[in-house]
Amino acid sequence: MSADFWAGYLSGATGILIGNPLDLVKTRLQAGNVAPNAEPVTAAITPTVTASPQSFRQHFDRAGTLVKGTTAPLLGYGALNALLFVAYNRTLLLLHDSPTHPASLAKVWCAGAAGGFASFVVSAPTELIKCRAQVSSSDSTTSYGIARDVWRREGIRGLYYGGGITSVRDAFGYGWYFWTYEWTKQAMSEPTDTDRQAAVKVLLCGGLAGVVTWASIFPLDVVKTRVQTQLLDTPSHGEGEREVLLGRSHRKRLSTLDVARKAYHAEGPGVFFRGLGICSIRAFVVNAVQWAVYEWMMRLLRQP
Repeated sequence: MSADFWAGYLSGATGILIGNPLDLVKTRLQAGNVAPNAEPVTAAITPTVTASPQSFRQHFDRAGTLVKGTTAPLLGYGALNALLFVAYNRTLLLLHDSPTHPASLAKVWCAGAAGGFASFVVSAPTELIKCRAQVSSSDSTTSYGIARDVWRREGIRGLYYGGGITSVRDAFGYGWYFWTYEWTKQAMSEPTDTDRQAAVKVLLCGGLAGVVTWASIFPLDVVKTRVQTQLLDTPSHGEGEREVLLGRSHRKRLSTLDVARKAYHAEGPGVFFRGLGICSIRAFVVNAVQWAVYEWMMRLLRQP
């Protein structure tokens, strides 16, 4: 395997281990207090965190809660990051530019978008499993259980539910991700930088790239989360949360546009930025570390 594959894989897995607790909070805030089909959510399956400290403690009262939904992204995001960086670097080469010292920021954006679109092959099922596990209040609902039962019931199509908006989010977001990183890195770097100064600048550039990326795609991510977790509405008679979460409900699913429209009418434009603050903190920390690990691994693996 190429150096960028393993560097991407390790950096992606590291980012998940660091950022999952904050990602859990972000997902539950995005899911909202009302399911997208406007049915009131019962107390037994409430998938969100409200603003009160009492509610926050209720949802995060155990250490295990903070790692809920980690399995899918830990396995998937390593592969996703590997695919992302390989596709990004290969696309830059096809565009006749250098992956290590690109000359054109426009080509960097296009290569990032191509890498993001390619990575949706992994990110769509990973996001679906992760989000459904994170919003569940049942300790018996696991990433493996969700994946297994969705596959049994709907096959590959079920795992890619919400894949359309996920692919758009990934392509647009990763375009800005790589563009911001290269732009800030070129602006900050000096030939006289020591190893320590260079490392600090990599951390800063990576963190800024993460924040800019999430700010640019956050409304899309809110809608994606609600599309993939919209089965978490009030169960019909005889249905429990587990049956609804695992895709055993027979209720009709709403389209992406319908989900966005209903969210806007029910909660106003602010709904599309709910959780952006906590997401920005997570994005800075996670992406600073991810880029530092990636750059370090690339230097290590390229040594003769």
